[in-house]
Amino acid sequence: MDTAAKLHKVHRLDPTVMNAETVLKMATCEGAKALGMGHLVGCLKPGLKADLIILGLNKPHLTPLYHAYSHLVYAAGGADVDTVFINGKLVMENRQLLTINEKEAMTRVRDIAVQVKKSFEN
Repeated sequence: MDTAAKLHKVHRLDPTVMNAETVLKMATCEGAKALGMGHLVGCLKPGLKADLIILGLNKPHLTPLYHAYSHLVYAAGGADVDTVFINGKLVMENRQLLTINEKEAMTRVRDIAVQVKKSFEN
């Protein structure tokens, strides 16, 4: 979101274009529409799949919080996500994955990486 907002500002040479509210809407509701999925996801409305993240805001780079939209677009990142709901189901809480064994998944990915690396050596 940060990059999208700044690219528009530079392109137009106008720091007021693409305010944070517009950028957040572009990344959620409008992004879903662009992918042809606006009837399924993108906004919190009855009948749509409820995907939701909760950020932990008690961090130095997010303090003080003057404008929530600006914080989401320009300051917050993936590492600030604390809790995640996908289709209404809690899948991560307090940064702990609840639906997969993280250690096992990383071991499997490392094994796959070894195989991929070997395939390049032949």
